Amino acid sequence: MLNELKNLCLIDGTSGDEGRVREYIISKIKDKCEYSVDPMGNVLAFKKGKAQPKNKVMLSAHMDEVGFIVTYICDNGFLKFTNVGGIDSKVVVGRAVRVGENNINGVIGNKAVHLCHGDDEKTAPKLDKLYIDIGASSKEEAEKYVSIGDSVHFISDFVEFGEDKIKAKAIDDRFGCAIMLSMIDSDLEYDTHFAFLVQEEVGCRGGSAAVFTIRPDYAIVLEATTASDISGVSDEDRVCVQGKGAVVSFMDRSTVYNRDMFKGAFALAKEKNIPIQPKTTVAGGNDASAIHKACSGVYTIAVSLPCRYIHSGTSVGDKKDMQACYDLSVALSQEYANA
Repeated sequence: MLNELKNLCLIDGTSGDEGRVREYIISKIKDKCEYSVDPMGNVLAFKKGKAQPKNKVMLSAHMDEVGFIVTYICDNGFLKFTNVGGIDSKVVVGRAVRVGENNINGVIGNKAVHLCHGDDEKTAPKLDKLYIDIGASSKEEAEKYVSIGDSVHFISDFVEFGEDKIKAKAIDDRFGCAIMLSMIDSDLEYDTHFAFLVQEEVGCRGGSAAVFTIRPDYAIVLEATTASDISGVSDEDRVCVQGKGAVVSFMDRSTVYNRDMFKGAFALAKEKNIPIQPKTTVAGGNDASAIHKACSGVYTIAVSLPCRYIHSGTSVGDKKDMQACYDLSVALSQEYANA
């Protein structure tokens, strides 16, 4: 699963531009299960298990990552851009990026610090004040390599470091995709549906379309969530802690989760000796927001990986938590199959 996550994180795929991620996923599942691609671009897979379940269970994870998109090419060859998904401008300045289908290298630039005065010294620059430098000297030169509407991605290596830590871009949510690929590669107890979704970072758009096709009774949304277990943050504001296992939410900004499913996840994890923890802050959101209210409603739970520095080019996860999320996802899918 770790090697699969590495391969996935090194692929570029912002919201609406998930094609390369989709092609990779299809190459891994095409001989192992049935699949289709819907008009949204979701990959919907079905794998036979050892038995037919009482309930239809769907696991989902989104293929897209946060990034940027080119909005204008300046006369001096610099590129103006805006964000695709929620990105804090404080993590952007000076970052190396890759632009467009030609994979043009660039750097996100800003006014030099010794030229900043007053409020410019005290606040993070807004994205509309930044630019991408691709080394072009004119608009005409830049237009040979990039176009308005081109996607822009963080350049980030996949690095293992410390005690069980990994660093990469797009852990949110290639991690969830890696879990589903591992499950498809295993011998499943029950027939199971898998939805590799698009455009989560810009409004959870792929989830509802997938539900209308699959019509599941139960859904397990695999995600990455904010871990603020860092220096200077109080226990009550940490959201979740790396190394303490899978994160299960009772509520976020877009979903109030089924209380019986929330409590049941903790009971099952205790029975199976799987490390688990609650998400202790009502924040963020994920594809559960679209999935749980689609069609006539779907019993939905979110299982998340604690992820530091999320929505940046240097997100950090923990291998032990990855295993806990995998084990809990398998256990829950079997539980819901005959609930």
